[in-house]
Amino acid sequence: MLSSPLFSRRASLIALGGAAASLALPRLALARPQVGVAAPAFSGVGSDGKPYKLADYRGKTVVLEWTNHECPYVGKHYRSGNMQALQKDAAAKGIVWLSIISSMPDSQGYVSAAQANDLTKARNAVPAAVLLDPDGVIGRAYDARVTPHMFVIDPKGTLAYMGGIDSIRSTDIGDVPKATPYVKDALQQLGAGQPIAHTVTQAYGCTIKYKPTA
Repeated sequence: MLSSPLFSRRASLIALGGAAASLALPRLALARPQVGVAAPAFSGVGSDGKPYKLADYRGKTVVLEWTNHECPYVGKHYRSGNMQALQKDAAAKGIVWLSIISSMPDSQGYVSAAQANDLTKARNAVPAAVLLDPDGVIGRAYDARVTPHMFVIDPKGTLAYMGGIDSIRSTDIGDVPKATPYVKDALQQLGAGQPIAHTVTQAYGCTIKYKPTA
């Protein structure tokens, strides 16, 4: 059996190289979205039973909102009316707002299509559609981690903003008017042809309960 220092060093380098290569593969497969490049393409089914594809909205600004009605951070923005106001303002400007539910079955935030529709009506929400993503395919493509996690895609299909809805991490409704409204500002600046002041911010909220992968 060879046990020289040279052999041991070479073996260690080979082992480290192999480990590095194996670690690099998952990172390539699960590349995170980046502001300034094309937003990850996706397709899904809405709570209305209709198919939806990001490609269908080329030429329009699109907002993606990850939501979980049982999350108190989400509740803060719906109970205050903040989320609905953003949705209504977006709709008036021709912006497509898609709410996405990536909770796996039997977990916090999971709902059926009928429940999603009832929830939209009960909280006076006005997204263009609610996409059901129980397998977490869309959520993982965007590396969405919490609810609410927000993304803005410009008319060219480029990711323009990702992060929190605002700057204050709390469940207190009273903090909504005090916070820097990142999403609202991003949409206004994008619409005015101005640079977005904050393109990447820290999202806060409840961890998304994803379905385990094989």
